[in-house]
Amino acid sequence: MGPVTLAIIGGVLWLLGIVALLTGALPTDDALAVAERVWPILLFVVAVTVVAELASKAGLFDVVAARLARVARGRTALLWVLVVVLAMVATAFLSLDTTAVLLTPVVVAMAVARKMDPLPFAFVTVVLANTASLVLPVSNLTNLLASDVLGGGHDPIAFLALLGPSALIAILVSVAVLTAVFLRRLPRTYPDAPAPAVADPLLLRVSGVVTVALLPLLVIGLEPWMPAVGAAIVLVAVFAWRAPRALGIRLVPWSLLVFAGGLFLAVGALEALGIGRVTSVLAGTGDDLVSLWQLAGAGALAANGINNLPAYLALESAAGSPERLAALLIGVNAGPIVTPWASLATLLWHDRLVAAGVEVRWSRFVVLGAVIAPLILLLGVLPLALV
Repeated sequence: MGPVTLAIIGGVLWLLGIVALLTGALPTDDALAVAERVWPILLFVVAVTVVAELASKAGLFDVVAARLARVARGRTALLWVLVVVLAMVATAFLSLDTTAVLLTPVVVAMAVARKMDPLPFAFVTVVLANTASLVLPVSNLTNLLASDVLGGGHDPIAFLALLGPSALIAILVSVAVLTAVFLRRLPRTYPDAPAPAVADPLLLRVSGVVTVALLPLLVIGLEPWMPAVGAAIVLVAVFAWRAPRALGIRLVPWSLLVFAGGLFLAVGALEALGIGRVTSVLAGTGDDLVSLWQLAGAGALAANGINNLPAYLALESAAGSPERLAALLIGVNAGPIVTPWASLATLLWHDRLVAAGVEVRWSRFVVLGAVIAPLILLLGVLPLALV
């Protein structure tokens, strides 16, 4: 599912939503409520995407990856740990799509330059892009939606208090399985490689400062779109001065905006028609461990069947407590690593691998996800039952 396909699907959803609005199936007040809820979230997605894309164009991720390889001093096991940490940080603060789209080609190039198989490192990025997206509200679009329901203005502390233990379990399970499967296939040491070329050192320094400054601003309780928009404005201004050709309409993730906007409108119409009665049967009720497992499992199955964003939106109304909402997030964030279309990040990851000339079999992805996802669902929900 490329950007064009995503935009087409989004366009169809917009048409369906507009028809529902014109026929009265979706009341105008409900449509306005949807718009009021989602505009800050979509604005954040646009701003953080622009920041990440421009930082990538400045060479920030390439330089960071090269520095990590130098810090590891030829020891593959240490480099593996450092790449895991980089993928976790990128996902937690800059969202899973940033990790899938921008970090994947960087770690692939880093591995190839040091004569190592790039696939193990590529799998680190895609798996952690999904499973580590439980850490903060800004890590995933579904988290922003959920934190909006929880209230508190996207409070990262409250979010961590609720989902922190589950996020840690998801990360540890992912890393343990990835390490057991892939690390032994890599050589114990690797040769050094030349430092990546930097076209404009000033752009690199400014991008680094802006990105580093943005990270804490995303977790101090501000509405996430505020610091993200500020960072985007600074980088756009500097690029307009130093490298105007790097700026363009493609920096904005239009296909994702069209898809997400249409999806919100269409799901709003379905909710007005009573879809909640159906999803409540699938998701069950109650805050006991079995009920939480049921909701997380329903979220994971729906995400792998269609996609994690519509799965979340369809089941959100069935999550009537913070613990149940957290269980749903475990299912739709860490669960969609079995089918290729379950997460947009996975599809974007595959596109970047194809562009880099790296061949990956979907069967390998499916088998790996079929091992990791059930373990995370089984273990990650346990802390919620103890709250």
